[in-house]
Amino acid sequence: MKKILLGLLLTALTVILAACGGGEKASGDAKGKTYELDMSVTVGEASTWYKAAQRFAEDVKEKSDGRITISVYPNEQLSGGDSGTAVAQVSNGTQDLSYNSTIIYSIMDQRLGVLSAPFLFPDLDTAYSLLDGKGGEMINDIIRENGIEPLGFAQNGFRQVTNNVHPIKTPDDLEGLKIRVPGINMYTDLWREFGADPTTMTFSEVFTALQQGTIDGQENPVDVIHSSQLNEVQKYMTIWDYSFDPLILGMNKELFDSMSEEDQKILKESAADANAWQIEQAQKLEAEQLKELEASGMEIYELSKEEKEAFKKIAQPIYDKYKEVWGEELLKAFQTE
Repeated sequence: MKKILLGLLLTALTVILAACGGGEKASGDAKGKTYELDMSVTVGEASTWYKAAQRFAEDVKEKSDGRITISVYPNEQLSGGDSGTAVAQVSNGTQDLSYNSTIIYSIMDQRLGVLSAPFLFPDLDTAYSLLDGKGGEMINDIIRENGIEPLGFAQNGFRQVTNNVHPIKTPDDLEGLKIRVPGINMYTDLWREFGADPTTMTFSEVFTALQQGTIDGQENPVDVIHSSQLNEVQKYMTIWDYSFDPLILGMNKELFDSMSEEDQKILKESAADANAWQIEQAQKLEAEQLKELEASGMEIYELSKEEKEAFKKIAQPIYDKYKEVWGEELLKAFQTE
């Protein structure tokens, strides 16, 4: 009787472990595995990021006949609101996929900060053309070195500046303003060159800090400003395209490498479609979003090419300081002048 009971117990335990997948998120052989994956985006459900991530998830599910499902979480819910933690989680495998800015990736590897260099790209077409070339390949190699498989670039866009004190038209207008910037040294150094008082905090804290007057302003692309309703707590915006901000659809590399070629192809194709759709939507919506922000009472000023030059001259020491950090060869791959 004891032997029978022991046999039944072992059988039941085997069934339970099989059902749980041994603590893994996949089951089945290499070619027919089922996956339950999670994906995080920094901003809310109204953003093109989130909508593109949902499109990606739906496409993957359809192409895999339901074997691969992806749950999308807005506002960095999986990382306690911290984008830097989100990228680290994708790298170490505690999170599967994410849409994150290359700015956040540069916390992990400073070389990736080259894409955020001030006034590096004259326009979006030039930026994406260079990302499709040698420079983009070098960026992808760096990302893989850090345990993440890049599934293509999407668009956060050029970063603009908002504040509650006065319109920003000249460098003097930045003097003394307390501006929230991303938590990497390059931005802190740059904004000190501009004469501002830069402060860092996670993006999830920005709305409240602006509302309470803890900070005067912040800088972000139009889509983020619009989808996060920063117009409710900011009066002035300056369009100056001072820093390009692409997104990376990243996946844990160990997980990606463990998948069948068929599943890798599904992910790559679905990601390419989602990224292209997101870029198209972001560019299409920006003009409309600017009109809506202006209609809500936000005063918007766009710098002329000549006005930008004054800011570019002040920013030049950043290139001198960070050329070795980024790598001279990598920087040259993106410079157009």
